[in-house]
Amino acid sequence: MLVEEELARFSSDKESVLTIGVFDGVHLGHKQLISELLKQAKSRHMISGVVTFRHNPEKLLSHRNKLPFLTDIEERLKLLKQEGVTMVIPLSFTPELAQLSAREFVTLLQKYLKMRGLVTGKDFALGKEREGDTENLKILGRNMGFNVTIVPPLAISGETVSSTSIRKALAAGDMHKVAVLTGRPFNLTGKVIAGYGRGVSLGFPTANLEITAEHVLPPDGVYAGRVNINENSYQTMINIGKNPTFGVNKRTIEAYLIDYHGDLYGSDLQLNIVSRIREEKKFESIEELKKQVAEDILKGKAILDSTGGRN
Repeated sequence: MLVEEELARFSSDKESVLTIGVFDGVHLGHKQLISELLKQAKSRHMISGVVTFRHNPEKLLSHRNKLPFLTDIEERLKLLKQEGVTMVIPLSFTPELAQLSAREFVTLLQKYLKMRGLVTGKDFALGKEREGDTENLKILGRNMGFNVTIVPPLAISGETVSSTSIRKALAAGDMHKVAVLTGRPFNLTGKVIAGYGRGVSLGFPTANLEITAEHVLPPDGVYAGRVNINENSYQTMINIGKNPTFGVNKRTIEAYLIDYHGDLYGSDLQLNIVSRIREEKKFESIEELKKQVAEDILKGKAILDSTGGRN
C-alpha cells in the first residue's frame, strides 16, 4: 500500500506528536496550530511532525471543480519546514487511502511514526467519510494510547483565518489583507520563458513566468512587488492578464525588474506581490500605454519605498 511505503520513509524510534492537514497557504491559523504542536513535542520530549497531502483530498473526493492551490507542494513543504518541525511527511491521497477508516489510518501513524499526540483544529476529521471527527478521535485516543488537542481557530479583526478567507481576499485583489492573513506577501513562482518581446519594444523589458494552471492567481491587473536574485532585492512591476491592447487571448504573467540588468531566461523566479496598482485596461495607442506604464512604475516605487517591500 502506497501510504505505508511513504510513511515508512519517515519511520523513527522516537515517539511523536503530529498534526495532519493540507495546510494550503501555510497561513497564520496553521502557524498557531504548529506552535502548539512544537510546544507539546518539546514538553513531552518527543519529535514533532506535520503530515500533509501532495494534492488536496477534495480533488479526489469532490465532483465539484477543484480549488486552485495557494501554495504548491514544493512551496508548502518549504514553508512548513521553516516553522521548525522535526519532520514534514507528504502523502499521496489515493483512492486506497480514502477508503481507510479512522482507526486504520491512526494505526499506520502509530506503527511508522509512533504517534502519541495529535494536534488539530476543531473542524478536523480523518478517515472514510470523515468518520474520525475530533470527538471520535478522542475516543480512539483513549483506546489506542494517544491524546488529542484541539486548537481554536485564529481570528484577525473578527474574521477567522482560513484558506477560504485568503482566497476571498485574493479574488478581490486585496494583497494587503492576504499578507495580514498569511504573515507574508503573496508569491508566485515559475520558470522564465520566452514572451512576445513587447516589453523590450516599449522600453520596459519583462520576464515572462510560466505558472501551473492549478495555482490561484490574483485578478488581472498591474501589481507592485519584489524579486530576490542572488541575495539582492529588486522592486518589480507585475502585469497579470491578456494584454488587451495587443489583442492577446492568453493570460500571461510578466515582471519588469527595476534597475536589473541580466538574462533570466530559463531560471526560476519568485514574485512577491505587495500591492495592486490598477486593473488591466485596453489603451488606444502604444504611446498611451507607455505613458501609463511609466506612471505605474512611479506609483509602484512609491508604495514599495514606503513599505520597504512589505504589506
